[in-house]
Amino acid sequence: MLRLLVPFLFALCAAVLGVLPAQAQRPDTTIIHYTGTLTGALSAGGVYRTLLTTTHSATITRGLHFGLPLTGTFTYGKQDRQLKEREALINATPYYWKGHFRAYGLGGYERSNLRGIQDRVQVGAGPGWSFYRDSLGTREVALSNLLIREATYYVDGSRRIVTRNSLRLKLLYTLRQFTVSTFTYYQPSIPTLSDFRVSQLATVTFKVTKRLAVNATSNYTHESRVLAGKNPDNYNLTVGFSYTR
Repeated sequence: MLRLLVPFLFALCAAVLGVLPAQAQRPDTTIIHYTGTLTGALSAGGVYRTLLTTTHSATITRGLHFGLPLTGTFTYGKQDRQLKEREALINATPYYWKGHFRAYGLGGYERSNLRGIQDRVQVGAGPGWSFYRDSLGTREVALSNLLIREATYYVDGSRRIVTRNSLRLKLLYTLRQFTVSTFTYYQPSIPTLSDFRVSQLATVTFKVTKRLAVNATSNYTHESRVLAGKNPDNYNLTVGFSYTR
């Protein structure tokens, strides 16, 4: 998986290094905003556990109506010195916006040692609505609903191909140096509502300098259907640093 993930992350970094500092968006401009985050957790005593997560994202905006967020996340964790987590997630979510309206596309790839997923591919599209967003983009409440086609290939050789409804709630609030953001997903299968996935990613950021910040991230995922012997729930709380350009 590293052979797939590392070139992607380097491509993001390379694209950003040549970008000029942030500027006001105009109809004929392209702006790239990059954030790299490294967080981790360590516990000892009854159970020895280490966890490391790195996330790299680049958002490309063109003119006043088009955007392309690209995100790559890799998580590596051991418990009692045994490998438990080796998770990778890559997403591209192009969108068009006009006023409060949003139109989204989705392309995603995922691997999960914890849940026994060898490969998972998602494609989808759907509308969204921004109920509130300030002029600086520091406070926002938005809801979107996408129709997703998903193919999952498990480590035991089995596979599942399903269609899901993906409901996403985004909350963003900034006050001085503090930023709180949450993304909550509810993804039931169609038409089997008992087959669903719920996830929430919450981040609290304290800006130390213009580009450097301290992060605390909470990440929870539940899948109603997993392989035998695999845990349907996963929760991580990590602390680290992020760099923004």
